[in-house]
Parts: sequence; C-alpha cells; structure tokens
Amino acid sequence: MTDVSLTPVLRPGNHGTEVTTERWPVRALLIGVAVVFLALFLLLPLAAVFVEAFRVGATAYFDAITEPDALAAVRLTLLVAAIAVPANLVFGLAAAWAIAKFEFRGKSFLNALIDLPFSVSPVIAGLIYVLLFGAQGYLGPYLQSHDIQIVFALPGIVLATIFVTVPFVARELVPLMQEQGTQDEEAALSLGASGWQTFFKVTLPNVRWALLYGVVLCNARAMGEFGAVSVVSGHIRGRTNTMPLHVEILYNEYNFAAAFAVASLLALLALLTLTIKVTLEWRYADQIAATRRH
Repeated sequence: MTDVSLTPVLRPGNHGTEVTTERWPVRALLIGVAVVFLALFLLLPLAAVFVEAFRVGATAYFDAITEPDALAAVRLTLLVAAIAVPANLVFGLAAAWAIAKFEFRGKSFLNALIDLPFSVSPVIAGLIYVLLFGAQGYLGPYLQSHDIQIVFALPGIVLATIFVTVPFVARELVPLMQEQGTQDEEAALSLGASGWQTFFKVTLPNVRWALLYGVVLCNARAMGEFGAVSVVSGHIRGRTNTMPLHVEILYNEYNFAAAFAVASLLALLALLTLTIKVTLEWRYADQIAATRRH
C-alpha cells in the first residue's frame, strides 16, 4: 500500500509540471518564512531608503538630487554604463558564439576566464589597475610622459566597471547557444547564406531575449558598482564620483537626507531593473522551452 504522504502531487505549471511531496501546512510554512525573510531584509530596507530620503520634505529631496555634485555623479554613472555595457555586449556575444558554436584550442580556458571577475574581489580588481596605470605603477611613468591619465579619471573607472561586469552577458548566452546547437546555422550556410548573414538573421534572433536579459543585469551592476570604482576613482568630488561614491561621501559627512535622496535614485533603478528582468525572464523561459521542444 502506497504511503499517501510520499506520493508526489502533480500540478500543471506554466512550462511543465510541478512535483511536490510536502503537505500544504509545510508548503505554507516555507512560503511564510520566505515572505517574512524578504520583507525584513529586502522590502523594509528599501522602504527605509525612501522614508529617510523624504524625511525633511520634498523640497530638500529635490535640492539634493539636483545639486551640481549630485548631477555630475549621475552624468558620470550614465556615461560609464553607456561605455561599459555596449563593450560587454560585444565581448559577451562574441565569446558566447565562439564557445557554443566552435571547437578550438583554449576553449576551456576562455570559458573559465569569463568567470574570473566572479572570483576576484572588486577592490582587488581596482588595485590591479592602480598597480598597472598608477603614477607608481608599471606603466605609470610612460603614461605620465605622454600626458595620459587612466586612474583617478574616466578611463580607469570604465576599465574597472568593464572588468566586474564582463561575465553577465556571456553567461546568459552560452548555455542557450549550446542547447540550441548548430543545426540552424548549418542549414542557413547550406542554403547559401554568408557567415555574417547567418549570424544576424539566424543566431542573433534566436538569442535576443537572453541577450537583453544579460544587458539588463550588466547595466544594473555597472551603475551600482562601488568597490573597484572606489579604488580607481580618487573620490574627486564633481569629477570622478559615481552615484554610489557620492552617497558614501554624503553619508560620511552626516548629510543623511541628501545621501538617502541619491540612494533612492539607485533604488528606483533597481526596481526598474527588477521589472524588466521579470518581464524578460518570461520571454527567456519561453525561448528555452521552445528550444527544448525543437
């Protein structure tokens, strides 16, 4: 006789069938714990940011986010993201295409190298750039003699941001491209399409949702990066401070209302990113399901 408590409960889902063995009180308890955890550690701090931002009134809030140094931080953050994200889009797409569609020497090394920023502290990454391009670094004397400034300037911030955001696009594309295989590309080539035509008309449309998903994650990390950028920026107010660095400076000056006001902009960015991410996840899941059916 079958023990009812161990019999899987099958329920139709959006993309298949759910298999659960727990009774409803256990499921309710698990869901409740998850909701309480999210409320305490995510929703409550997020709400506190906006409460503190508007504590002294809306006028002070808008004064804080339109103050010249704050606007300079916003402009720099957007500029860095506008450079780093397209650079990682191109690299991630090329790397994923090479890893998933071709066999070559050093493929495993390239695949492992993409994950390097995940295992290296952002602060260490920033220190590496200072060691390379700083005044006392290996290339410092050469750069100074040619009046080229990398660290404590925009180029250093961009390089540090690119480093920490390298994996996001590639890591979304590689699994999908590997699962799709090379049949569509081979069919296009056999029909007379060139390599570039195959890429733009077959490969790219097949991964568009995963590509957008990776770009959204890359952009969110680029705008919110603190550790690596803090090391290479020099904290020059109005020139090399991004939004996270500007928040830190305001907080250290006990200007809490202004700090939370600028932080609220980053929080709004996080909420926007989450909305886009959830939307793309649905599309991405549909695309993976279609690939598996095919």
